[in-house]
Parts: sequence; structure tokens; C-alpha cells
Amino acid sequence: MKHFTSVKEIGPLSKALELANEVKTNPFGYKDLGRDKTLLMVFFNSSLRTRLSTQKAAMNLGMNVIVLDVNQGAWKLETERGVIMDGDKSEHILEAIPVMGSYCDIIGVRSFAKLENKSDDYNEVILNQFIEYSGKPVFSMEAATRHPLQSFADLITIEEFKTVKRPKVVLTWAPHPKALPQAVPNSFAEWMNETDYEFVITHPEGYELSEQFSGKARIEYDVKKAYEGADFIYAKNWSVFKDPHYGQIMNLDRSWMVDEAKMALTNNAKFMHCLPVRRNMIVSDEVIDSPASIVIPEAANRVVSAQTVIREILKSL
Repeated sequence: MKHFTSVKEIGPLSKALELANEVKTNPFGYKDLGRDKTLLMVFFNSSLRTRLSTQKAAMNLGMNVIVLDVNQGAWKLETERGVIMDGDKSEHILEAIPVMGSYCDIIGVRSFAKLENKSDDYNEVILNQFIEYSGKPVFSMEAATRHPLQSFADLITIEEFKTVKRPKVVLTWAPHPKALPQAVPNSFAEWMNETDYEFVITHPEGYELSEQFSGKARIEYDVKKAYEGADFIYAKNWSVFKDPHYGQIMNLDRSWMVDEAKMALTNNAKFMHCLPVRRNMIVSDEVIDSPASIVIPEAANRVVSAQTVIREILKSL
């Protein structure tokens, strides 16, 4: 594996799950792969699980780790081409990226959608510049349109907790006070569409994801109908994808919150969320504090997904 930005690079999911199981069973068994190798983690946006889990994964593999917070521990970076740099940005990303590449063997990048220009976001301008100019393998720690390490961990978690061979998995929109990118739902949908699960996406009208990501999923606007018989409920907010309202909030309907009444419609479904989650906005206390909630083991599997990906990249060096 040279780069990792989506499900396309991971290969057959059955094989990916086998590799993940190897890592989970023997997390310290591959330290020779990472010895004397350095991972640089570059954060344009804040993080808790991604930072800790990816650093832990690299350490499990015997790697050295450098963490760079671009907005706090570096010069302000200009990312646009052709600009006159007479403002508050002291360094251009076109020089910064190859310099970063000279200090490491692998680069992880976290750069969210700005929700200002759909073309820039969906062309993954920042992530692709790292791939083009760093000269090193690059993996996404969440980009503008996808969060593949999270989605891989989600898949691992579903496989561990499913009680039927072909579970019904529901991705549900839920309200949030801030406009959020589509990266997590896009990525989750993309990975689920590679499985044989029954996959349903439910959201208010106007919140349709790009068909590139929703793919073969059944779109259900009746939230109660979507929940019926579900084995997993994956909650996430996202802002509007379609023009002319790209990146905007068009609905704060609290009736979409995941609560006990909706969960009662399911097949004793497990509740999932990538975290952080706004309690009593996305999900009620009663649901997230219940035995149905698997958000903590889901988060723990972030180490497994990251370590699996980094291990496969190390094998290619």
C-alpha cells in the first residue's frame, strides 16, 4: 500500500479484516517493521481519538513519531497558488510539504473541509498536495471528503458485534448546532457499500450525500421506517451537500435525535458514533449510556485500523 485515502486502497475487505485481526491479536508483534522509521502526523484541525490512536499505533510498530499542529506550532501556511504573500501567512505549503517529507518516512494528514468552496473540498486540495509533493507515503487522518481510518474501525466494530450474518446498518442524520463536513458519513457509506450488509441512509430531505458516496444504499426519509429491524444505528450530523446551500444548516429538527423510542423499533440495535458527540442533541443520555452503546470499543478500534494501515504501508517501503 503506497497511500491510504479511501476504501479503494485497502483491497478486499475480507483480507483487510484478517489483517486487522492479526494486529489486534498481536499488537506488538511487528516492531521490526517500524524500527528506525519516523511517522509525521500533520494536523490542520483538532483531534483527540485520531491523534492518540494513530500515535499509539505507530508506537506499537516501533516507530518514532513527530506531531505537528500547523495552526499552533508552525508558521501560518499559505495553501493557494498564485497569491501575493503580503498577509499573515509566512510560508507556502509548496515549500513546507517537501521539507516535512525530508524529515520522515510516512506522513499522516488531517485537514477538514472548509465548507466554503465545494470544488476545493471535493478535489481534496490539501491532501493531494501532500501526496504530490512530499515524496513519501501519505495516509488520511480525515480529509475534506472522507475519514477512512474511522470507517475501517467502524467496519471492524460491526464485524465484532454483529449477531446475524447480514446485519441491517442504518446511517442516520441527527441535528447539530454547527455546520459539519460530510467526510464521516461519506466515508462510512463508501465502506458499507463494499459489504453485503443491508445498508440504509436516513435524513431529512435536502441532506442527500453525493451519489458518489451514497451509492447503492437505500435512502429512507421516514426515520421510523429506517429504524425498523435495524441491527446497528450509526448517528452523524452533516451539512448540506447540494448547491446552492453547500455547507449550510437547513434543519435543526430535534426529532431526529437518537432516543429510546426510536431504538425500540430496532432489532436490539447497537448505537455507534465516531465521537465527539453532543449529548441530547445527536443522542440521548439514555441511549449512549445504555448497554446498546458501543462507542467506546468503536473508538478503541481506531488503534487497530491505524496500525493495520501503517503496517501495510511500512511493508511497501
